[in-house]
Amino acid sequence: MSSETITFPAEDGTPLAGRLDLPADGVEVIGHAIFAHCFTCSKTLHVVKRVATALNQHGIGVLRFDFTGLGESGGAFADSGFVRNIADLIAAAAFMEREGRPVGLLVGHSLGGAAVLNAAGELPAVKVVATIAAPADPAHVQHLFHADGFNDEGLADVSIGGRPFTISRQFVEQLEGHHTDERIAALRRPLLVFHSPTDQTVGIENAERIFKAAKHPKSFVSLGNADHLISRAEDAAYIGHVLGTWASFSLTTAAGGSEA
Repeated sequence: MSSETITFPAEDGTPLAGRLDLPADGVEVIGHAIFAHCFTCSKTLHVVKRVATALNQHGIGVLRFDFTGLGESGGAFADSGFVRNIADLIAAAAFMEREGRPVGLLVGHSLGGAAVLNAAGELPAVKVVATIAAPADPAHVQHLFHADGFNDEGLADVSIGGRPFTISRQFVEQLEGHHTDERIAALRRPLLVFHSPTDQTVGIENAERIFKAAKHPKSFVSLGNADHLISRAEDAAYIGHVLGTWASFSLTTAAGGSEA
C-alpha cells in the first residue's frame, strides 16, 4: 500500500486535507472509494485507516479526508454543518474525477454515513454505498452536545466527547431540517449497512430504519458487541474484510464484470 498527502478545494475554495491510500504494486486497481469520518472525528481515526487498508488489499484505492473545520482541513467548525459535509463529499469526488480516479464506492461512519446516503444521489459515478453505525436521521447527533444558549452572533460553545467546539444555530437547524429517508429510497444502488445491536450512541433502530427505507439490493451485517467508534481492532478488521469482499464484487459487477 502507498499513501500520499493531498489537499483539494471545497466548494468555496477552503483547503481540505486528505490521504490517498492506494493498493500495493502488483495489486490490480478495480476502483476507488471515499471514506467519510464520524461526527467531530478525523481521517486518522483507526477504523478509517484499517478499513482503507482492507479495501486496498481488495484493489480499491481510498481517499479519506477531514471535513471542513476538523483535523488538518481549513475553515471553522462553526461554519460547517451537515449540508457542508455533503458539499465536501461532492468536492472530494470531483477532485478524484479530475485525478482520473472516479469514485465508485462511498463509505461513511456515524454522521459520515448519513452524509454519504445524502451525497450519493448527486454523484452518478458512485455505484455502491456502505454505512457504519450511521444514524437514520442526522438530528440524532444532537444528544451528543448540550449548548448553554446561542449568543447574539448565533454561536454556542459545546463539549463533544470532552473536547470544546463552537457550533452555530444554523448547524442545529440543518440537522433538524434534513430528513434522509427519501434519499435512501432513491439510492437505487447496492447498499451495505453495518451496525452493532449494542451501540449505545446510535441505536440499532437506526439501522432498521435505513434498511427498511432502502430498495434492493441491500444487505445488513451485525457487528456483535462493537462500540460506536469501533475502537477494537478486531471489529475494524472484520468490517474491512467484509466490506472489501462485498465492494470488490459489487464494483466489478456494476462495471459489467462476470456475474458467474
